[in-house]
Amino acid sequence: MPTRLALKIDVDTDRGTRVGVPNLMQDLRAAGMPATFLFSLGLDQTGRAITRVFRPGFLKKVGRTSVVQLYGVRTLLNGTLLPAPHIGRRNEAVMRRVRDAGFEIGIHCNNHYRWQDYVQTMTVEEVRAEFGAAREEFRRIFGCEAPTAGAPGWQANTHSRQIYDEAAMLYASDTRGRTPHFVRINGRTFTTLEIPSTLPTLDELLGRPEYPDAQIVPHLMSLLRPDVLNVFTLHAELEGMGKRALFVEFLTAVKQAGVEVVSLEKAARALLDQRGEIRVCEMLQAEIDGRSGILAVQG
Repeated sequence: MPTRLALKIDVDTDRGTRVGVPNLMQDLRAAGMPATFLFSLGLDQTGRAITRVFRPGFLKKVGRTSVVQLYGVRTLLNGTLLPAPHIGRRNEAVMRRVRDAGFEIGIHCNNHYRWQDYVQTMTVEEVRAEFGAAREEFRRIFGCEAPTAGAPGWQANTHSRQIYDEAAMLYASDTRGRTPHFVRINGRTFTTLEIPSTLPTLDELLGRPEYPDAQIVPHLMSLLRPDVLNVFTLHAELEGMGKRALFVEFLTAVKQAGVEVVSLEKAARALLDQRGEIRVCEMLQAEIDGRSGILAVQG
């Protein structure tokens, strides 16, 4: 069996939706590869993320990834000095084109800033309202329920997994880990299949002396394992914009290596057909190399 890889695209911002998403569609179609696009659907308040300056490691990450150059000044002022654009209302035509082109679609969030920075302190009712707003906007745009979701910043907990179960998600991708599993937290096992991201993201590698741009693709290729479903999370704002050439280089390397790029939805359905063989794993909160803050990881 060939090495398998799934591509998950987090779309965080208005500009990423408007510019990065069409670029990624073009590059993926040229390569003949599937991918899953997860959309932020509400207000783009990216500018408010400046409050993360107090997190350990955040300034270091900002410095090495050239955030201003990659995201643009306009995006970094959204929700502070500039009004916060509503991503779904401004970009529904782009989102529908993604679906019409045959790519899988799902929910990233309603408000990226609010989920990533505050979901850990929200009540279950607040999480239900926040995710419910994303579901409602998804239904308005696409006329159906979302089959999947992936949390901003890999921020997940008991409340968010309960809400996923209530929404009858086919699967989710909220954690960093090794293999698909069912999540258990404090003795409670949830029913939504979890397919974790297994590879480091581009922004976790950029600007580090041990990973110059010329070595990033070879490094990612070296991490692909033949015995698991490899999952690479990319961002419309990076691979679809400022680092587009690097992503095309990665796609080329994947194709030349004979790696099979698979749909996350098809992989999830195949796994669920053999539900009894899926492991249950603890969801832990931990740091990972190259990223600031705490996030959900497979135990």
